[in-house]
Amino acid sequence: MQTEIILSSGGKIPVLGMGTAAYPIPEPELVERAIFEAMKLGYRHFDTASLYQSEQPLGQAISRAIRSGIIKDRDELFITTKLAVADTYPGAVVPALRKSLSELGIEYVDLYLIHAPMRVRGEKRFVFTKEDMMPFDSKGTWEGMEQCYELGLAKSIGVCNFPIDKLKFLLSHAKIPPAVNQVEMHPLWQQNELIDFCRKNYIHVSAYSPLGGTGSFWGKREVLHLKEIKEIARAKGKTAAQICLRWALERGVNVLPKSFNKERLEENKDIFGWRLSEDEVQIISLIPQLVGDDASHGLARPINQDIN
Repeated sequence: MQTEIILSSGGKIPVLGMGTAAYPIPEPELVERAIFEAMKLGYRHFDTASLYQSEQPLGQAISRAIRSGIIKDRDELFITTKLAVADTYPGAVVPALRKSLSELGIEYVDLYLIHAPMRVRGEKRFVFTKEDMMPFDSKGTWEGMEQCYELGLAKSIGVCNFPIDKLKFLLSHAKIPPAVNQVEMHPLWQQNELIDFCRKNYIHVSAYSPLGGTGSFWGKREVLHLKEIKEIARAKGKTAAQICLRWALERGVNVLPKSFNKERLEENKDIFGWRLSEDEVQIISLIPQLVGDDASHGLARPINQDIN
């Protein structure tokens, strides 16, 4: 069973990772404990961002795991972090990554992403208004990302929340194409057109909120209560969460479910060694998709007032 995917940059991204985005921002000790428990359970892929304030707890968990012998060294891990939308302008990118590396206590990240195709003024925050928006310099910002790659500070570079039009423009000027586009994806928001475009352009799709983002203000709690998902789960002897994650994996997407609960972390790991049938995949593909304001969180969608 495939547990890693080779990126266009040559890196190998584990198909199962742990997300760390939570709002309100949790206590650092809680985040560190959860990540450490995840490492004990075998997780090796961790997704963070300067916005999440989880870089330092992740770095502390890495140091603790090495001291405890859970991992031999940092190279066993795949670490992703993101450039905040307050830093998406020329001259800010490399310093922002250096600051993130300092918080993490490591010399490089495996993947560095532009958090969203936008720039806002002021402090880093999850929610902002249209008045906070500033012109986004895609070309200048991407040149900074390419510099991060060339300096060896990031093994791969990519984007987050980029819709097709923004990807097309980025590809028109990029010397190093993005290896990854991380977007919200789950059975209620399947992103079919975007996934097809990315596949044709050798951009790997990474899914955040693959269970609907339950517990977050941007979440779609109904994902785990869809009758189609629950019926498949009953037939398989699996949970609704495991069905959603397995479905994403079978689309060639890696998943980043966020949980700080040990039991759910363990549950989310049980997505290997079995498959969905063609009929089950077809049933999920026919689930009506969110539209309008109900589908307005992700920045690969037509609204831009909050961010994950």
